[in-house]
Amino acid sequence: MQNDMPNVVTRFAPSPTGFLHIGGARTALYNWLFARHHGGQFLLRIEDTDLKRSTQEAIDAIIDGMKWLGLDWDGEAISQAGRASRHAEVAHQLLETGKAYKCYATSEEIAEAREKARAEGRNFLGDLWRDRDPSEAPEGAPYSVRIRMPREGETTLQDAVQGPVTVQNDNLDDMIILRSDGTPTYMLAVVVDDHDMGVTHIVRGDDHLNNAFRQHQIYTALGWTPPTLAHIPLIHGGDGKKLSKRHGALGVEAYRDMGYLPEAMRNYLLRLGWSHGDDEIIPTEQAIEWFNLENIGRGPSRFDFDKLDNLNSHYIRELNADSLLSLIRNDLENEIQHSLTKIEEERLIKGLPALAERAKRMPDITENASLFCNTRPLSLSENALKALSGDTPEMLAKVANELEAVTDWNMSVIKAAILSFAEAEDLKLGKVMQPIRAAATGGKQCGDLVETLEILGQEETIGRLRDRIAA
Repeated sequence: MQNDMPNVVTRFAPSPTGFLHIGGARTALYNWLFARHHGGQFLLRIEDTDLKRSTQEAIDAIIDGMKWLGLDWDGEAISQAGRASRHAEVAHQLLETGKAYKCYATSEEIAEAREKARAEGRNFLGDLWRDRDPSEAPEGAPYSVRIRMPREGETTLQDAVQGPVTVQNDNLDDMIILRSDGTPTYMLAVVVDDHDMGVTHIVRGDDHLNNAFRQHQIYTALGWTPPTLAHIPLIHGGDGKKLSKRHGALGVEAYRDMGYLPEAMRNYLLRLGWSHGDDEIIPTEQAIEWFNLENIGRGPSRFDFDKLDNLNSHYIRELNADSLLSLIRNDLENEIQHSLTKIEEERLIKGLPALAERAKRMPDITENASLFCNTRPLSLSENALKALSGDTPEMLAKVANELEAVTDWNMSVIKAAILSFAEAEDLKLGKVMQPIRAAATGGKQCGDLVETLEILGQEETIGRLRDRIAA
């Protein structure tokens, strides 16, 4: 954490019209990291001014997604809709100073003017009442409030990612800031909220860059200092096209359900547009220490499930057995249809690290972990059934007798007993081990077979072998 930039305040301001998608999650992460790096504040604002499309379900999904990702915010989440009276107050303030004006144009008149501008190959600037006297309007006629945009010169924004970006002022329309029903528009609300919340830096997608010029004029009209802007390129799919659901544009809860860890998601989203040399594995504490705006790339990044899987497998291997068990317990108990017994927990604590070595996602572990539970007779995979075909059950009966005679159940003694049996029967070791593995695991993946047998215990191992003999 550094304090070279005091009083840093960032925010994440999603619209609750759907889930917290992967692009929004990255935006939230970057704002969170920047604030934490500078010892500042990270705020959450729900931009719910579109009351028809905003839902409580979507708000809950955003909150849950943020919590799952571990992106804690300072203070309470703010509802933009709850601040409508403040937004209207600012709109009337702009009216009083002449920075905005009343527009009495009807929707039909606006549509006609827009079509005319299009036909003449020019931008529609919405300025039908810009230079007209309000007294010309019928008494009691409804009006919206439009900001009076500059018409001369140009506006240049110094973007922390894009660099200097310029627009000609005559391209900026006199946008509505207060609708005729008295409700504020997004453009006004976002400026007022960011100012009132003391936001100093805004990191957001570069699809907001055009909005930035329009919002800048509101800051200027009000005499407020605009925050530092950093517009980050959007995320694309592996084919270079705009990210869609088929590429991975899902809600973060979908990634949680697919078995990704929040630590892996934070690391992956961090590297999806930001870099620190060639470092790929960047734990969160390290990310907070290193994060800056200068290292955000200007080109779009590409979502890659293989890279995410590789990162996830790394973080899975970093977990201890107790953490692994806590993460899979509910799904595992649903699969075996009973609560874990003490013996099963003890086996799992010993066996899970080996399962984690090959897992890319958490279900890979859950799927195989049931082999350490009391679910006899085991259901067999197709490959396990093949391995146990023919006269294999007769051989397993002999193996069971050999293992039953073992007095000290540990890996070295178990292995010695199996080797001795193979030599006595003049069988290659694989011809003995493969059926034992099939009978003891049901065909599920495990680590070293002999270690697995030791974890299962003598009684359970022999019981599973005898189940196949009797089948």
